Amino acid sequence: MKDTLIMHNNVFGFETDTVWGIGCDAEDANGVSAIYDIKGRDKDKPLILMSYNIDYLLKYVEGVDDFAQNVMQKYWPGGLTLIFKKSKLCPSYMKLDTVALRIPNHPLFKDVCEMTKNKVLATTSLNYSGEAPCENYKEALEKFGNICKIIKPMEGFKKQNIPSTIIDFSTKPYKILRQGSIKIEL
Repeated sequence: MKDTLIMHNNVFGFETDTVWGIGCDAEDANGVSAIYDIKGRDKDKPLILMSYNIDYLLKYVEGVDDFAQNVMQKYWPGGLTLIFKKSKLCPSYMKLDTVALRIPNHPLFKDVCEMTKNKVLATTSLNYSGEAPCENYKEALEKFGNICKIIKPMEGFKKQNIPSTIIDFSTKPYKILRQGSIKIEL
């Protein structure tokens, strides 16, 4: 799994616990730009920062209160995306005042993060804008294998094919923006 990323600006596709994703090192502005180009994604749409370790993610946000900490401890790793106000350490391509964080529950995800220098990925779903995310390795290879590295998933792992639940902790009252794979009530 400790492959060196060699294709399109070190961008790669990978399986998560919810849907297939595309990502790169969060500090790699060229890789981030390539993700937008590959997907045909509007550059005003934000990416999500993902890692296997909460400590790697928290430096990018501020205003994480006790309630948010409890939600993280209860539901991470898992299909939950949390939005916070971004910190000054957030990469400059993050143009909004907020940033979304997630820790997938996938047995190979730590290895995926270890392929990058900072162990934090800038990510979004693996699809062309306006299309559904890739559902399996074969589809990911067919659509994106000639554009970026596609990491072979672990056999036997069953992802949910349901997007993550999204909670916005950047404003009060907190808001559930999407009920996804984890059912939460605030």
